Amino acid sequence: MSHGKTREDKTCLNCGHSVEERYCPHCGQENIEPKQPFHYLFTHFIEDFTHYDGEFWKTIKYLLFRPGKLTKEYLAGKRQLYVAPVKLYIFISFITFFLPPLISSSEEESGEHDKKTQVAKEIEKEKAKEEQFAKITDSLKQHLTKEHLNKDSLQSKQTLKDVKVTEVNGNDIDTDALGETKDGRISVLGALNMKQFDSLHLNDKKNYAVYTFMKPFAKKIFHMQDQGLKKDLIMDKFKETLIHTLPKALFIYLPVFAFFLWLFHNKKKWWYFDHGIFTLHYFSFLLLGTLILIFFDRITDLLPDYSALSLLIILVNTASIIYMSIYFFIAHHRVYESSRTMSIFKGIFLFMINFIGIIFMGLLLMYASFMMMH
Repeated sequence: MSHGKTREDKTCLNCGHSVEERYCPHCGQENIEPKQPFHYLFTHFIEDFTHYDGEFWKTIKYLLFRPGKLTKEYLAGKRQLYVAPVKLYIFISFITFFLPPLISSSEEESGEHDKKTQVAKEIEKEKAKEEQFAKITDSLKQHLTKEHLNKDSLQSKQTLKDVKVTEVNGNDIDTDALGETKDGRISVLGALNMKQFDSLHLNDKKNYAVYTFMKPFAKKIFHMQDQGLKKDLIMDKFKETLIHTLPKALFIYLPVFAFFLWLFHNKKKWWYFDHGIFTLHYFSFLLLGTLILIFFDRITDLLPDYSALSLLIILVNTASIIYMSIYFFIAHHRVYESSRTMSIFKGIFLFMINFIGIIFMGLLLMYASFMMMH
């Protein structure tokens, strides 16, 4: 189905051949007027991806509920009935990247604005506390310097390092990697700002490597807190950035996933190209499944908080994650047509290897996502 107006001239504008019907028999271009109404841009864009003749919806149905079906059909040469693997992956990545931010409710946005406003009012108060804390720290250092010749001087210094940092108002700061004060601020290894963090970094030689590793995170966290953000808003931004980066990370890992498949299968029967098609379909399923769970999560946030409903939500999420895990084994068995025992053995081994690889990629993704937050 096309929304473009057909040309009366039967000469193809692309290759010059005669066009008896709507499409050129030589190059396949549709013989429509080169100038179309403005809305044609959008209808043509949607048509390219959704194929009003049913290709798109048939592809999505098989992708979600028939593991391995699309890959088998494509490798068998049936390629006009479904959306091409690369095009499918790009489209799903596109909607996964753009749709989640658009479906955020106005209540969440207004709530975020209120939180920012409230935190901004506390910034001056926090700065005053930090200045007072710095004065107390300087006083303690001077006191230790005066007692430098005492026999217990070294023991006093060591004791000072072991004492938990305490705010002036009496709120204890968590000395774990990432802690939280009573007023909602995040502490990094016991520090509330970069000045405190650098001081602890220089004095604690035992954990010097830990402080070095955590320094980029500390800079980002303290910078965002200086802008008026607290833990809840920072975590929300982190989740949003993580979702945006997920399609990129999977795309980078795609050839690695296909490479492991190539290693564990017959090189004469299965080419690297075949494994690439399987990987594109599987990763498209993972992205689409993730997108569906995001939609489900946003919808359930609008529902009333009942215990029975909460239990149902947990069960649905758990079942979805289990299905997304066993999907690989079913698709692998159907596509590669090995015995069930061999298919399960290879499937488990490949799943474990790629699980470790994806975890490693996920850690890099989390680091990159955190650094890109603003």
